[in-house]
Formats: sequence, C-alpha cells, structure tokens
Amino acid sequence: MLNRVILMGRLVADPELRQTPNGVSVATFRVAVDRNFQAKGSTERQADFINCVAWRQTAEFVSRYFQKGRMIALEGSLQSRSYEDKTGAKRTAYEVVADQIYFADSRPADSRPADRGGIPFPTEPPQFEEPQRGKSLSIGDVGGFEDADIDDGDLPF
Repeated sequence: MLNRVILMGRLVADPELRQTPNGVSVATFRVAVDRNFQAKGSTERQADFINCVAWRQTAEFVSRYFQKGRMIALEGSLQSRSYEDKTGAKRTAYEVVADQIYFADSRPADSRPADRGGIPFPTEPPQFEEPQRGKSLSIGDVGGFEDADIDDGDLPF
C-alpha cells in the first residue's frame, strides 16, 4: 500500500515546537496550499489549509528555519486520528506527518542570526587568493617524495 503526500505552500503561522514527556521534539504547523484551478468568474485561487506535524530533528529544523509566510515543501504521509470534542461529539482529524522538509523559496532579506538560533547566514561568497605566477605552493614536508619523470604517451587513458 502507498501513503505518500507531497505539498508546497506557505506557512500560515510560525511552527510551534513542544516536547513530549519523554523529551521528543514535535512541531505542529499549518500550510496554505493553492488549488490548481480557479472558479469561473473568480480572480483568486482558493487555498486549502493543511495541518502538519514533524517529529525529532525534522521538528527542530522546521521550527528553527521557517517562519510565518515562508514557502515550504514537504514530503510525508497522511494520518487520521479520532477524538472527542468538548461537547462529547466524536471527531476525526487529518494531518500530514512530515518526514522530509525543504526550503521552497530564497532566504528572506530580513533574516537575522537570531531567526536561525544564532547561526548566521553567509552574506558573501568566500574569497580566495589567486596564486601568483612563479611562486610554488608547498604544504608540509615533502620528505621522501621526488619528482617523477613520466612520458604521458605511456598512460593507457
């Protein structure tokens, strides 16, 4: 049997991270997913609001790096659970249990290190020095090594 869900949408609110009594991380969040069609005469697409849950490292990842409004892509499975509401009526809840979560947009311009648990985003690509002609690079002691005089024509490739 197959139970696989793939979604891409925007977070409706910041993910809520909690701990079970055994210390397992669990994050709950809601994703707004646009439908692929528009109703006739309408200028706006309708959206579905899908409840999601993530466990352990995935929960910590989504709560650290995603905020309300961010585009998110996820893979998981659909689960249902029954419960009784405050009036005693039996209800069924459906939610996607996310086991893979991906960034689906670029990093927001207003990201600060505090948004990522103190881990700063790189602001510029790393700078490397160009080697200067005529200078040789040496790493450590070349002790027992010597130059090999090999004719490339003897190599089989």
